[in-house]
Amino acid sequence: MQQLITSKQWQQYDRDGYLMLGQLLDNEQLSALKQRLDDIMLGKAPVDYDRMVMQREAESGQYNQPGPQTPGFKGSTLNYRVVYGLEYDSLFLEYIQRPIFREICEHVYGPETGIATYRAFVMNKPARGGSQLGWHQDRWTFLKPDPLITVWTALDPATKENACVQIIPGSHRSGIINPSDESGFLTTEQQLAEHCQSEKIVHVELKPGEVALLHNWLLHSSGVNDTDISRRGFSACYMDARTRDTRPQEERASLYDQKNGYPVIFGEKALTPETVGGNMKSARQPSHS
Repeated sequence: MQQLITSKQWQQYDRDGYLMLGQLLDNEQLSALKQRLDDIMLGKAPVDYDRMVMQREAESGQYNQPGPQTPGFKGSTLNYRVVYGLEYDSLFLEYIQRPIFREICEHVYGPETGIATYRAFVMNKPARGGSQLGWHQDRWTFLKPDPLITVWTALDPATKENACVQIIPGSHRSGIINPSDESGFLTTEQQLAEHCQSEKIVHVELKPGEVALLHNWLLHSSGVNDTDISRRGFSACYMDARTRDTRPQEERASLYDQKNGYPVIFGEKALTPETVGGNMKSARQPSHS
């Protein structure tokens, strides 16, 4: 079978911690995903809202005070900061199960390893808004073993001006920088140290439909969107399907049923568009949280 990613590209990824995969969505596919996202936010999509964690963005002037990040629909608006649980939407699931992503997972985790997602979500930075996201690594102390790869897809133009993701190439090779922080955020002292010097920063600018592969330990951040163009990105974190949340049950988020593990994307008992589709819960009778 033809390899979709070359050995030279993998060498670059190993060195830099990221790889530009190019345009993976054509205009029709991109429009379909964007329309589905709008429908989810407006409460009229054929999805099970109880399986989605949704968080509204902060009101204007309160950028660092977004709403609660909990399961359930929170009103008809396009002003959501994040929507998690998109593995349970048929269109987004079809996308994250593409052969190129299977090939990536087989290269990183091994061809016989079942693959699940820790999260598949959209991060939205609305025009003239959005939240500041400090320097961090995508790793979580309670997950064993660590997830290692994330695929980031631009749904809107991602530019320096509208707060695209910033990275420090090669920083993944430093290992875990702040193991005491549950979500991998750096302290102020660590940010001021050699890790985040401005001359090392690369802005991951992408056109709509373009995709970047990121190592989860790669340092990254993003700012507030000061333009009139929204910046929505779809992020899927792939991991070994045997990964478990080691926290006590009462401390875990309720998005996934831990008795059955995380959503399987590749391998035995993988989700299919047929098994996740058709679970419509009316926006007029949502689960509010």
